[in-house]
Amino acid sequence: MLNNFEDIQKIGKENMDVAMESFGTFSKGFQAIASEVVDYQKKSFEEGTAAVEKLVASKSLDKAVEAQSEYVKTAYEGFVGEMTKIGEMVADLSKDAYKPYEGLLGKFGK
Repeated sequence: MLNNFEDIQKIGKENMDVAMESFGTFSKGFQAIASEVVDYQKKSFEEGTAAVEKLVASKSLDKAVEAQSEYVKTAYEGFVGEMTKIGEMVADLSKDAYKPYEGLLGKFGK
């Protein structure tokens, strides 16, 4: 009976260790994603401000439309690139957070 209790304690400790490792991975991953989003927002704001200044300084309607078109194209490409990067970060985070459970699940398969 005592061995069974010790086995249960051991399994409980292993499960807690795996959960804490996974939680640490999630925490670091979300911090990296949040940092990336903040950097993108700052860059986007700066580019938007520069575009408005360029638009206001335009001396003709053609130049204003050209400046606006250039900004829209750049902003769209930047957004798509950033969302792709964040998507990859989320996928990597999911893989890394799952890794501690691989060994645990392998024990149950035996």
